[in-house]
Amino acid sequence: MFKPIATDQAPEAIGPYSQAVDLGNLVMVSGQIPLDPNTQQFVSDDVKEQTEQVMKNVGAILEEAGLTYKNIAKANIYLASMDDFAVVNEVYASFLSEPYPARAAIEVSRLPKGAKVEVEAIAVKG
Repeated sequence: MFKPIATDQAPEAIGPYSQAVDLGNLVMVSGQIPLDPNTQQFVSDDVKEQTEQVMKNVGAILEEAGLTYKNIAKANIYLASMDDFAVVNEVYASFLSEPYPARAAIEVSRLPKGAKVEVEAIAVKG
Protein backbone atom coordinates (compact mmCIF):
# COMPACT_ATOMS: atom_id res chain seq x y z
CA MET A 1 0.00 0.00 0.00
CA PHE A 2 1.00 3.62 -0.27
CA LYS A 3 0.62 6.65 1.93
CA PRO A 4 -0.60 9.94 0.43
CA ILE A 5 1.53 13.03 1.10
CA ALA A 6 -0.04 16.46 1.39
CA THR A 7 1.24 19.89 2.41
CA ASP A 8 -0.30 23.34 2.43
CA GLN A 9 3.09 24.64 1.21
CA ALA A 10 2.21 23.40 -2.30
CA PRO A 11 -1.00 23.91 -4.29
CA GLU A 12 -3.99 21.72 -3.54
CA ALA A 13 -4.63 18.95 -6.05
CA ILE A 14 -6.96 20.21 -8.78
CA GLY A 15 -8.32 16.74 -9.48
CA PRO A 16 -8.68 13.27 -8.00
CA TYR A 17 -5.01 12.73 -7.14
CA SER A 18 -2.56 13.15 -4.27
CA GLN A 19 0.24 15.72 -4.28
CA ALA A 20 2.51 12.69 -3.85
CA VAL A 21 2.42 9.11 -2.65
CA ASP A 22 4.97 7.38 -0.44
CA LEU A 23 5.61 3.80 -1.55
CA GLY A 24 8.13 3.02 1.19
CA ASN A 25 11.40 3.53 -0.63
CA LEU A 26 10.02 5.76 -3.39
CA VAL A 27 8.01 8.97 -3.38
CA MET A 28 6.07 9.76 -6.53
CA VAL A 29 5.40 13.51 -6.83
CA SER A 30 2.44 14.41 -9.03
CA GLY A 31 2.90 16.95 -11.78
CA GLN A 32 3.16 20.46 -10.37
CA ILE A 33 2.09 23.57 -12.22
CA PRO A 34 2.96 27.18 -11.27
CA LEU A 35 0.19 27.79 -8.76
CA ASP A 36 0.94 29.81 -5.66
CA PRO A 37 -0.12 27.59 -2.74
CA ASN A 38 -1.65 30.58 -0.91
CA THR A 39 -3.83 31.84 -3.74
CA GLN A 40 -4.17 28.81 -6.05
CA GLN A 41 -3.45 31.26 -8.91
CA PHE A 42 -0.54 31.39 -11.35
CA VAL A 43 2.42 33.35 -10.01
CA SER A 44 3.01 34.91 -13.42
CA ASP A 45 2.63 34.43 -17.16
CA ASP A 46 6.45 34.45 -17.48
CA VAL A 47 7.88 30.96 -18.08
CA LYS A 48 10.94 31.62 -15.88
CA GLU A 49 8.78 32.64 -12.91
CA GLN A 50 6.41 29.75 -13.61
CA THR A 51 9.29 27.27 -13.56
CA GLU A 52 10.64 28.71 -10.30
CA GLN A 53 7.22 28.23 -8.67
CA VAL A 54 6.86 24.72 -10.07
CA MET A 55 10.22 23.73 -8.58
CA LYS A 56 9.32 25.35 -5.23
CA ASN A 57 6.09 23.32 -5.24
CA VAL A 58 8.01 20.11 -5.93
CA GLY A 59 10.46 21.01 -3.15
CA ALA A 60 7.68 21.66 -0.62
CA ILE A 61 6.18 18.24 -1.32
CA LEU A 62 9.58 16.57 -1.05
CA GLU A 63 10.17 18.36 2.26
CA GLU A 64 6.83 17.10 3.60
CA ALA A 65 8.06 13.58 2.76
CA GLY A 66 11.36 14.26 4.58
CA LEU A 67 13.32 14.51 1.33
CA THR A 68 15.13 17.13 -0.76
CA TYR A 69 15.83 17.75 -4.43
CA LYS A 70 18.90 15.49 -4.03
CA ASN A 71 16.53 12.52 -3.63
CA ILE A 72 15.02 12.99 -7.10
CA ALA A 73 15.99 10.05 -9.31
CA LYS A 74 13.75 10.85 -12.30
CA ALA A 75 11.84 13.90 -13.45
CA ASN A 76 9.57 14.64 -16.36
CA ILE A 77 9.18 18.19 -17.61
CA TYR A 78 6.18 19.04 -19.75
CA LEU A 79 6.37 22.22 -21.82
CA ALA A 80 3.63 24.05 -23.67
CA SER A 81 6.37 25.18 -26.10
CA MET A 82 9.81 23.70 -26.70
CA ASP A 83 10.87 27.30 -27.42
CA ASP A 84 10.95 27.70 -23.62
CA PHE A 85 13.34 24.76 -23.13
CA ALA A 86 16.51 26.80 -22.48
CA VAL A 87 14.87 29.03 -19.86
CA VAL A 88 13.14 26.11 -18.13
CA ASN A 89 16.35 24.08 -18.20
CA GLU A 90 18.32 26.92 -16.59
CA VAL A 91 15.82 27.38 -13.75
CA TYR A 92 15.41 23.61 -13.25
CA ALA A 93 19.20 23.18 -13.00
CA SER A 94 19.44 25.95 -10.38
CA PHE A 95 17.44 23.80 -7.94
CA LEU A 96 19.57 20.68 -8.44
CA SER A 97 23.17 19.55 -8.17
CA GLU A 98 25.24 16.79 -9.68
CA PRO A 99 24.65 13.97 -10.11
CA TYR A 100 21.52 15.19 -11.84
CA PRO A 101 18.43 12.96 -12.00
CA ALA A 102 17.39 11.15 -15.14
CA ARG A 103 14.92 13.32 -17.04
CA ALA A 104 12.66 13.77 -20.01
CA ALA A 105 11.47 17.09 -21.46
CA ILE A 106 8.36 16.82 -23.58
CA GLU A 107 6.36 19.40 -25.52
CA VAL A 108 2.64 18.84 -25.10
CA SER A 109 -0.33 20.45 -26.79
CA ARG A 110 -1.78 21.77 -23.54
CA LEU A 111 -1.18 21.79 -19.79
CA PRO A 112 -3.69 22.18 -16.94
CA LYS A 113 -5.10 25.70 -16.54
CA GLY A 114 -2.94 26.88 -19.47
CA ALA A 115 0.38 26.50 -17.62
CA LYS A 116 3.58 26.83 -19.62
CA VAL A 117 5.45 24.18 -17.61
CA GLU A 118 4.71 21.18 -15.39
CA VAL A 119 7.17 18.94 -13.54
CA GLU A 120 6.63 15.54 -11.95
CA ALA A 121 9.28 13.59 -10.06
CA ILE A 122 10.20 10.25 -8.56
CA ALA A 123 12.35 10.48 -5.43
CA VAL A 124 14.25 7.71 -3.67
CA LYS A 125 14.63 7.53 0.11
CA GLY A 126 18.05 6.93 1.59
